[in-house]
Amino acid sequence: MSLARAPIDGTTKLECVSYAPFRGAQTPHDPTLIVAPEQIAEDLAELAKISKCIRTYSIDNGLDKVPELASKVGLKVLLGVWIGRDRAKNSLLIDTAVSLVQDYPGTVAGLIVGSEVLLRGDMTVGDLRDTIRSVKPRVKVPVTYADVWEFWLRHREIGADVDFVTMHFLPYWEDVPPRAEDAAAHVDSIRKQVAAAFPGKEILIGETGWPSHGRMREVALASRINQARFISEILDRARKENYRVNLFEAYDEPWKRRWEGTVGGYWGLLDGSERKPKYPAGVPISNHPLWKLQMAGGMVLCLCIFGAALLAQWRRTSPPPAASWIAIAISATFSGVLAGIGAERVLQESYGPGGWLVQGALLAAGIVAPLLSAHALMAGRTLPSFLEILGPAKLRTPLFMTNMLGIVLMVTTVIAAMIALTLVFDARWRDFPFAVLTMAAVPFWTLAFFNGEKSGARPLAEAVFAGLFALAAVYIVFNEGFHNWQAIWTGAVYLLFGSALWQARTTAVTEVAPAVASHEAAFDRGTDGMRQAAMR
Repeated sequence: MSLARAPIDGTTKLECVSYAPFRGAQTPHDPTLIVAPEQIAEDLAELAKISKCIRTYSIDNGLDKVPELASKVGLKVLLGVWIGRDRAKNSLLIDTAVSLVQDYPGTVAGLIVGSEVLLRGDMTVGDLRDTIRSVKPRVKVPVTYADVWEFWLRHREIGADVDFVTMHFLPYWEDVPPRAEDAAAHVDSIRKQVAAAFPGKEILIGETGWPSHGRMREVALASRINQARFISEILDRARKENYRVNLFEAYDEPWKRRWEGTVGGYWGLLDGSERKPKYPAGVPISNHPLWKLQMAGGMVLCLCIFGAALLAQWRRTSPPPAASWIAIAISATFSGVLAGIGAERVLQESYGPGGWLVQGALLAAGIVAPLLSAHALMAGRTLPSFLEILGPAKLRTPLFMTNMLGIVLMVTTVIAAMIALTLVFDARWRDFPFAVLTMAAVPFWTLAFFNGEKSGARPLAEAVFAGLFALAAVYIVFNEGFHNWQAIWTGAVYLLFGSALWQARTTAVTEVAPAVASHEAAFDRGTDGMRQAAMR
């Protein structure tokens, strides 16, 4: 699916857009960071092509240079002062902001004293009002305060202290989020409620937008098409009804993924690394712009899975059951279709060394699991238990391919358990690993059910993980709601994976079929021969 219309073009500039200069590992949480003026100037030159104005949130980290640099490219600035619990720092920042307003009267179009201070609980309403009133006589530009719309309706008395009301409304983060198709109308409806509560005051939508990547919340799906659709529709409404909108935000900020999950880093109209518009005019918008490359990678993986199965079949002394080929076809189909999506999501969702390690390991497991499972299906082997890999010597398997399969199974199980626990206890920011987990779980399930052991004791570890996955699956679906297909898919995969682990049985190594052991030994000898030939 694609959307033909770009949300912004070169013929009409945006009224305003939120701007933060941080790139790569830069974050405002680093008090020693001073962003180079050259870096800010480069961004503002690009933003001047699409917008009349930028909104800032602080004057720390080198952002005090923004008014000067914006004046050189013809941008107006809604200058933000980030105030909080520290009164001494608040006073220092306000003094700096007042000086900037006085030095650049033709550039600073308004002063925003505080952003979501009440939402965060950093100040009382009385202290906030006193702060705003202390600033107004010192500047000759309009003064406002910015917060989410609920807090404006809850504390209407603040309206007497500001020249205009700056309302934040990110429909994706609403307690009951709307679909992207309905989000612009929803924002406009709330704007009218706020306008009715503050007669005679201009209502600036100080923040609104939609994420292009990240987890789904009920019916609200983060995607490139939905982001472009929402921006186009809210701008159309603003033009028709003559009100100002400040879009959130100019550039993607991937550093936010550490605190807000994947979705926190992808609200920008411009790419965070290339610093160019995500949706150039005249270019169709797709949720998967690299779909051709993704499709090619999936087809290669699919062929490799069948190749692994054929390699094992050639070593058999009897033809495999037709059911084995059906199982392999199922694994190959799921893996081939989801490989590109899984790789794409790993690139978007991984942050920091730990995140890359976990996400990379899960993707690797999703690629290797169907290959090893296809080989095991053709060889007549079942899904190994954990005890066959890590247990007492009498239970361990001597077979190389079985050991590899068991290691991949254990890695997948541990990572899946970690993710399941975060989705239960810290779900708000967490992504659903539906693609890569499906790639691993489906081949494990086909191997367990088509070649499963019928005798032997059920290992405790597998039973515990199976129970954890079943409980987590039920909780995730009920907690996220039945409209969230990502949650439902993830829950279904956890049930599938848990059922595969539940089928595990422990048998002694001496009970391994001689034919299977002979086949595995022959494969290992062939592998050793190829390794030695390569070394020569």
